[in-house]
Amino acid sequence: MTQQKDSLIEFPCAFPIKVMGAQHPDFLPEILAAVQRHAPDTAEEHITSRPSSGGNYLSATVTVQAQNQEHLDDIYRSLTAHPLVKVVL
Repeated sequence: MTQQKDSLIEFPCAFPIKVMGAQHPDFLPEILAAVQRHAPDTAEEHITSRPSSGGNYLSATVTVQAQNQEHLDDIYRSLTAHPLVKVVL
């Protein structure tokens, strides 16, 4: 018998996801495409980015409309599987 845990997050909600990867011209468009597969209403204006101090990496924050925990997990799995992505928080 499994118990379902109560979520600390109230869904649906705007949820920021931090994505870090190598500085690459395709990084932001690829991240947006990966998120849009699960959250098609996510647009370019939902992404903010910042280069690392050395300029070798880029961090992006994508704010998605998460419908439930499974929806959020699907987005995380899609991002972590992408070859340009190093870390997803």
